[in-house]
Amino acid sequence: MLVWFDRHFSIRLPAGRFIGNTLLLSIGGLLPVLALYIAGTPGFWGHLAGTRGAFGPFLRQVVTNGLPAVVAVNWVGLILFARLRAQTLGPFAVLTLDFGARIVLFALLHGAVFAVSALVFGAFGGDPAQAIAALGPTLARAAAFGNLAGVYLYATLVSALPLHMALIAAILEGRGRLQLRPFMLVLPAAAIIAVQFAALTGVGRVLGYLI
Repeated sequence: MLVWFDRHFSIRLPAGRFIGNTLLLSIGGLLPVLALYIAGTPGFWGHLAGTRGAFGPFLRQVVTNGLPAVVAVNWVGLILFARLRAQTLGPFAVLTLDFGARIVLFALLHGAVFAVSALVFGAFGGDPAQAIAALGPTLARAAAFGNLAGVYLYATLVSALPLHMALIAAILEGRGRLQLRPFMLVLPAAAIIAVQFAALTGVGRVLGYLI
């Protein structure tokens, strides 16, 4: 997996190719999670298929909100991953930047898209203030896979998991520890992601109180 990521997400690649690869990876990660969410939500597919005018807004929401958020978060994570593999950033610096960037970027993008959707598409009653007020509860439910924001959040795991596996391996090697096999890195990497999800949930709840 690391060899594949090194080939397709190296800092030596042209910017256009790197972004194109990030887009393809994001679509590949988003579609299965989206299908799982639709299949696991009672009545959701029936509503989309049987309700006139329901599929268009749903698809627009995925394309204008979900895909850009997944691409942006993945792009930041993959840039950090490439910097780590090129040894231009240390593992602790990458971990700190990745932790903050994923939370802040995910929240800011959703807030911006919500406001634009209210102004352009008439979502949230056409009221940007109402759209921003919905941001906190939306983020708070995302980690629990309770809404489409959760779909977008879990879709970013495609890049987050190998990134954090590489981070843990680099930290252990730097401390002179024995090199762990890849499958032994999955659980601690998932634990880092779980902490990020918990932090995002906390941010959502705080925003819900403040806005």
